[in-house]
Amino acid sequence: MQEMILKIQPKHLTAGIAAEQLAATFLQQKGLMLLERNFRCSYGEIDLIMRDGKTLVFIEVRLRSNANFGGAAMSINQSKQQKLTRTAERYLQIHGNAACRFDVVLMQSTDINTVEWIQNAF
Repeated sequence: MQEMILKIQPKHLTAGIAAEQLAATFLQQKGLMLLERNFRCSYGEIDLIMRDGKTLVFIEVRLRSNANFGGAAMSINQSKQQKLTRTAERYLQIHGNAACRFDVVLMQSTDINTVEWIQNAF
């Protein structure tokens, strides 16, 4: 008989998953269509890839309950933007070129009332 092994995730990972789900739901309510979650390549990861009309939208989701270190927006620095850009370029190489933009979804908690959606963030 096989033993069932439960893998317990750290609290910050489960909160991140919940934040990404909330962001996807929020954006779908705004009319975007979800194409892919957590696209990974050697350059990095993109949390959500969605379509807004004919535009492909690469979305970074940030949950920061503590603003002591600048909050969610400040955590998307130049280095992170470069990683996201390279990862998006790789996605486009695989799936074909399209008009695209980079959006950011910021949250202070996993509450829909704290969602801040910034289109064309960088």
